[in-house]
Amino acid sequence: MRRLAVLSLFAATAALSLAFAMPSRAAEDAVVIPAPAMDAAPASGIQTAVVAGGCFWGVQGVFQHTAGVVNAVSGYAGGTKATADYQTVSSGRTGHAESVEIKYDPKKISYGKILQIYFSVVHDPTQLNRQGPDVGSQYRSAIFTTSDEQKKVAEAYIAQLNAARVFNKPIVTKVGALEAFYPAEAYHQDYLTLHPNQPYIAYNDLPKVENLKKLFADNYIEKPTLVNASKATN
Repeated sequence: MRRLAVLSLFAATAALSLAFAMPSRAAEDAVVIPAPAMDAAPASGIQTAVVAGGCFWGVQGVFQHTAGVVNAVSGYAGGTKATADYQTVSSGRTGHAESVEIKYDPKKISYGKILQIYFSVVHDPTQLNRQGPDVGSQYRSAIFTTSDEQKKVAEAYIAQLNAARVFNKPIVTKVGALEAFYPAEAYHQDYLTLHPNQPYIAYNDLPKVENLKKLFADNYIEKPTLVNASKATN
C-alpha cells in the first residue's frame, strides 16, 4: 500500500478506527537500546551518512532535530539516476529506497550515535520491506555506507543488537556501499516541519521526534535544521 493511499484513508476515517488498522508497533513504541560498542574513529570535516527506514519524511524530520547534523536531505538510493523520481520509485521496482543523506559534524555527533538514533526511534528495523503502513522494497530498512569503516561499524552494531535481543525479532537491515544518492523533489524536503497537522505526519512521524527528545535529550535540538535554510546560507 502506497503512502498516498494511506493519506486518503486517514482523511476518510476516524482516528480511532485508524489506530486499530495500524501495525502493532506504532511510531511511538521506541526501543531503548545500548550504544554501539564499536564506533567510527574521530575525524575532522563534515561527514556523510545515508540511511533508509520507511517514509523519508519522518527519517529526515528526526535527524533535522538532531544536534550535530548540519543538513538532512530526503532522496533515493539503491537504483539509477533515470528512475530516481517519486512516482517511479513508488512502483517498488527501481531498486531505490526512500533514504536520507545526513551531513554531520563528527566533533558533535558520531556515526555510531546516528545509528543508535536510527535503530531506536527512527524506525522498526525488524520489518522487512515495509515500515508501518507503507509496504514495498522502497520502504526497506537499509544503511548505505560511504567507507569500509562505516560498513564495519554498522555490521558490528547489528550483530551487537541481535545478540542482546533488544528487539523481539531479528534485525533485517541491509548494509551495503552507497553508489549514489539522488535528492528527492523539492516538495518532499522539510515535509514534517511544513505539514505537522497532516494525519500521516501526526500519527506516524511526530512521535518519533518526541521520542528523540525523550530518549536522546543531549542530542535533541528544538529548532530543526531545514534544507531550505541550509540552502539559503550556502
